[in-house]
Amino acid sequence: MLDDLFRSIDLPMNSEKPLSWGLLPKATHKMKSIKDRTSPLPEIADSLLPYGLGRSYGDSCLNDGGSLLLTRGLDRWVRFDAETGRLECEAGVSLAEILQLVVPAGWFLPVTPGTRHVTVGGAIANDVHGKNHHRLGTFAAHVNEFEILRSDGSRRICSRTENATWFRATVGGLGLTGLITRAVLQLRPIQSRKMDVEKIRMANLADFFALADESDVSHEYTVAWVDCLASGSEVGKGIFIRGNHETEKGDRSPDRPTRLSVPCYAPGFLLNHWTVKAFNTLYAKTLRGDRHQGKEDYRPFFYPLDGVENWNRLYGKRGFYQHQCVVPRDGDGGPIREILDRIGRSGQASFLAVLKVFGDQPPEGLLSFPRPGVTLALDFPNRGEDTLRLMNELDEIVRESGGTLYPAKDARMSGELYRDSMPALDVFMPFIDPHFGSSFQRRVLEIL
Repeated sequence: MLDDLFRSIDLPMNSEKPLSWGLLPKATHKMKSIKDRTSPLPEIADSLLPYGLGRSYGDSCLNDGGSLLLTRGLDRWVRFDAETGRLECEAGVSLAEILQLVVPAGWFLPVTPGTRHVTVGGAIANDVHGKNHHRLGTFAAHVNEFEILRSDGSRRICSRTENATWFRATVGGLGLTGLITRAVLQLRPIQSRKMDVEKIRMANLADFFALADESDVSHEYTVAWVDCLASGSEVGKGIFIRGNHETEKGDRSPDRPTRLSVPCYAPGFLLNHWTVKAFNTLYAKTLRGDRHQGKEDYRPFFYPLDGVENWNRLYGKRGFYQHQCVVPRDGDGGPIREILDRIGRSGQASFLAVLKVFGDQPPEGLLSFPRPGVTLALDFPNRGEDTLRLMNELDEIVRESGGTLYPAKDARMSGELYRDSMPALDVFMPFIDPHFGSSFQRRVLEIL
């Protein structure tokens, strides 16, 4: 009955052919599918990579010249205990489908990324994080167990007590240790689908860090939008957003379908320095005064970009690069200030600039991205060599600070940067399935 309820959900994905969300790099694949969690893997003549909803921005979800295993066939519920919030489902179920089921029952995802159009398997393989990392860590911190299916036909139940090292290798392992077939999640209780939200104007980076420190105990969710065109004493100006789940009982109705969509690719010149500057000005004016408190539905709070399907088409057919780093905090700026200064001097504006402080939680996976420090996510339209040159300069700041980049968002970092910033990489390598592979793996590990 639960399965039948969600057959009609329309989830946006790259339907023409599998692409990354950034629409680059381009890749050619053989397509394979799997029926359910009990089915064997298809025959593998080259290399295989699981592919869910294609929301990785770069090539970690691509396998150029090999095969992609479409996992949306793994879309069944196994069991849901509405009393305890324990949910078991196949790994192709999306976070959107989970929320559609559990919110009316008074439950929510403990950790969620900035889009709900991600499969459970993808959330584990990328160990995604959200606005509450300083409180609850990453998505995998709330996964009790999962099963992986290897190319030799073997199956392993992985948890913190059973096959524990396999658990840590698969979490953040980018789909390379085998196919995640099902998972058991522990949800968190909520009273309402509403959020208590406060938005505060920031004058600069010092304001951001002061607000982040102030909010660490009082608010579960914190994030900031930054005007990356600001310079001088205004570097880091923007809007700080913090929120908590509403504590009084209220509306827990199911979601309504998203109606807005970008029907075609926009002209390549649409997003440029001047249009980004205009957007920044308009967005800053959405906050009247210096502070506003109110209630907001969880969808625009957690998933503002999901309100428009296929929004990646706004960047045109050439696509875009996302550069998301984590670097040490280093006082009231340090590497983050240097990165924002470098962008301002370049004249290349990021349409999206999101800033967040990570907590001190130990990593769930051997290759998990979050670590103590500050994370900054930036989107750059693909302008060819000028864009790549700028991001290489940003990479150097990240490398010198001892930081790293987020593989789920990357399409071009050097293998040297990746290998140097992942100290557990040598421990991870023996867990790679010999018949699984990806474009990202071959690029950063220099595997031919």
